[in-house]
Amino acid sequence: MITFDFLDATDDSDLRQMIRLYRAAGWWGEGPDDPALVKRIVAGSHCVAVARHQGRIVAMGRAISDRASDAWIQDVTVEAALRHRGIGSEIVRRIVARLDADGMSWIGLVAENGSHPLYEPLGFAAMQNAQPMVRIKR
Repeated sequence: MITFDFLDATDDSDLRQMIRLYRAAGWWGEGPDDPALVKRIVAGSHCVAVARHQGRIVAMGRAISDRASDAWIQDVTVEAALRHRGIGSEIVRRIVARLDADGMSWIGLVAENGSHPLYEPLGFAAMQNAQPMVRIKR
């Protein structure tokens, strides 16, 4: 059975499991674990939603915001073996509900190529006249 909740505090096990998901998604390379970084990521987020299976984090997503009107959803990922079961959609639904309850009137996200089928049924659409951009410090 899959359970969903929001992380209010993180223990070392949660942090290691989140690092595993970041790596599995291809967002982080191999290298030494940095639980302190993940702890700061969680602390700086508006909210972090996770899905657990047998007590282990198997999916996550988070939102960052100005805590006044705008928010961005990011880092939505599900273990490969559990994809296409609605887990990612439920993570996003729960984050959106939390953001709505907290008064966020504008919620954006940058979806990876090919992932729009996950987000469109949840009310997201391509932003017209917008170009996602990024600056990565190397």
